[in-house]
Amino acid sequence: MASLLLPSSGLRIATRRPQSSSHLRRLATAAPSTKREGDISDAFASLSGMQFKPLDPRFAELKQRLIRGSEEALYDSWRRLLASLREEIPLIAELGSRAVPEIDFADIDRASPDFRAEHKKRGVAVIRNVIPEGQVLEMKRELRAYIATNPQTKAFPQDNPQVYELYWSPAQIKARSHPNLIKAQRFLMEFWHSKDPDALISSSHPVIYADRLRMRQPGDAKFALGPHVDGGSCERWEEEGYGRGQVYDSIWQGKWEEYDPWESSCRLPVISDMYQGVGACSMYRMFQGWLSMSETGPYEGTLLVNPLLSRATAYFLLRPFFSPKKAALDPTAETYEEAFLEPSNWQLESEPSSWLQGATPGHGQELRAALHPHLNLPSSMVHVPKVRPGDYVSWHCDTIHAVDKVHAGKSDSSVMYIPACPLTVGNAEFLTRQREAFLTGRPCPDFGGGVGESEHVGRPGPNDVENVNDGDGLQAFGLKAIDGEAEGLSGGQKEVIDRANKILGFYD
Repeated sequence: MASLLLPSSGLRIATRRPQSSSHLRRLATAAPSTKREGDISDAFASLSGMQFKPLDPRFAELKQRLIRGSEEALYDSWRRLLASLREEIPLIAELGSRAVPEIDFADIDRASPDFRAEHKKRGVAVIRNVIPEGQVLEMKRELRAYIATNPQTKAFPQDNPQVYELYWSPAQIKARSHPNLIKAQRFLMEFWHSKDPDALISSSHPVIYADRLRMRQPGDAKFALGPHVDGGSCERWEEEGYGRGQVYDSIWQGKWEEYDPWESSCRLPVISDMYQGVGACSMYRMFQGWLSMSETGPYEGTLLVNPLLSRATAYFLLRPFFSPKKAALDPTAETYEEAFLEPSNWQLESEPSSWLQGATPGHGQELRAALHPHLNLPSSMVHVPKVRPGDYVSWHCDTIHAVDKVHAGKSDSSVMYIPACPLTVGNAEFLTRQREAFLTGRPCPDFGGGVGESEHVGRPGPNDVENVNDGDGLQAFGLKAIDGEAEGLSGGQKEVIDRANKILGFYD
């Protein structure tokens, strides 16, 4: 059997099926997953049947600490934010899907200033024709065959699968390592910047994050995931979560306009999964994204996004500090009367409550009209434009997004979730565990544990990555050392590459 040599390690990995060896165990010593078994419903309170409610009293104390000394500035900031939302949301509602900037893959090397400006403002994009349509349709055919050959594959809901607990199917391996997809990820991550020129991060070296896939069928209403934000919930307010990098400090200080959602160095120390939630992401993803495998338009089981990146983030983070003086006439409405929304009807809590509206430990951040009325979610959530197989849709890691409540289309709405992740020390540490999961067929470490695909027939191995992309494809999987002496690297890039190569076991 042929084998793939991991440079500088002396490790050979079987290229058809991963085989055990003392060298392999040395390179990936952590268990691939310590989380209980589960599916996508475990990641969100609403899909799990939970109700939003006040949290532990310690969160009231946390809220008090966050804004102590900035109360007056925070109130003024809140009023400015509400005024800005009242101006921006009607514009978004009028634009609809046109609020989402688009670019063809062939043009990303010469992206227009208009696209760049809109992307920075909106945080979402569609990149057309990233992978040829014929190749993607063949991937979908392979997926169906892989699922049919392995009927034990877990999915949600069990009685009518729409989202599959698959991480290592042949199609996913091909898509993640495809040179065009990696180039598109690199293009997107270049929109981020670091205020620290020596920050240990390289957006020029994407690494994979093994997420699931969706094959949603017409008529489905169970995978009705409402507006939400991934990457933790309570962690955004907690000192040992996003507070470790002071990511949102300008917002707590009453200066929401100074918040920069594109600054990367503050994200490096963040702990986004403090509660070991099933499906809670612990890796630094600059963008979440998916590769379309079908022709899908609005209301056909597709994605909705909120293209008010900085404003929407500031709003859902500040909402727990404010309460209405007079309640809404109909608290179950999707939209609210002007008198209720007026800034004069809202006051800073005199005694902080333990509410973090839409946040539940161990689950993603969710948003609801009743909890976040000023966002006017029915108007500010817009469908992404119609997509075809091979189009790549991406959204900033803080973007509010959702899926159609009902798939009203006539054909499947199928995507492979493929986020864009930079090379960092933390991501390299995760990659060692994820590489072991790949080699053994276990689920990605962030997701539910169990046997996963370890017993699946036709599960691919490292040679399948090599066959698609023996350069940055292998590097993205943690199967090949990265060249830290390449021309044009900054000092921070060289340092993080060196550390990552050591973490991944390529040299001491």
